[in-house]
Amino acid sequence: MTAWSLREVTVRYAGSCRPALTDITLDVPVGRWTAVVGPNGAGKSSLAHVLTGTLSPASGTVEFRDRPIRQWRRRALAAAIGVVPQVEQLPPALTVREVVAMGRYPHLGPWQREGTVDRQAIAKALATCDVEHLSDRPVGSLSGGERQRARVARALAQAPGALVLDEPTAALDLDHEMAVFELLRTLVGTGITVLLTTHHVNLAARYADRLVLVDGGGILAAGTPAEVLTPETVDTVYRWPIRIVRHPGPGSDVGAPQLIALQAATVPDMGDRRQAGSTRSGSAA
Repeated sequence: MTAWSLREVTVRYAGSCRPALTDITLDVPVGRWTAVVGPNGAGKSSLAHVLTGTLSPASGTVEFRDRPIRQWRRRALAAAIGVVPQVEQLPPALTVREVVAMGRYPHLGPWQREGTVDRQAIAKALATCDVEHLSDRPVGSLSGGERQRARVARALAQAPGALVLDEPTAALDLDHEMAVFELLRTLVGTGITVLLTTHHVNLAARYADRLVLVDGGGILAAGTPAEVLTPETVDTVYRWPIRIVRHPGPGSDVGAPQLIALQAATVPDMGDRRQAGSTRSGSAA
């Protein structure tokens, strides 16, 4: 079963000289963790926006749960998909609890007050993301990492069947970054579908079931981490000397491919390779 199905999707931004996404064909399986990785400007965030229905493609089709995403009512879609966008401005006077409670809005009618189920979902999300002790703090007083954890908690309070997170750990320190990846792995174990965009290829390879490697607005490879992170694909996308090793463990991630960036001086033609660019398009059904 698929959560999302994209067929020949192309996305163009006004004023851009080339598409942000070109002829993307992709199936995102239900109840699995799919991580979208690739360099800056590869199209990761554009793909996340297409999946959440906030960005309409210039051509192609996007389905969520076997139904065209444009046919979903916004309220129903908001209840089904929890979203953590990469960039967001929150009113600084809102408390952390108020931000997390926003995740319950799709489940409440106009002017409807929180019920027991809503309060329980909010409390659980606060505790899960380690922001319970910050409940009464205004978000304007938080660090970047604390604010990010509150945004993840808001998505969890929504109790969605699917989560789309665009670079959710970008502002987090090591322990909270690892906690988010561990949390998402646990959520996938309960049947939630997770799609995450990230620059952290090594963590994605350790935790995600499936990687989608994008470059130049297209899909270069998709599959298990071992299938995607090969010397050929890594060399093509990152254009930097990289050695691929296997994670030693201990843990369930033993053997996951890990990228080690080498010093440029180890490759004689590094200057030429850095100047080389690529524009990719592809599919992964």
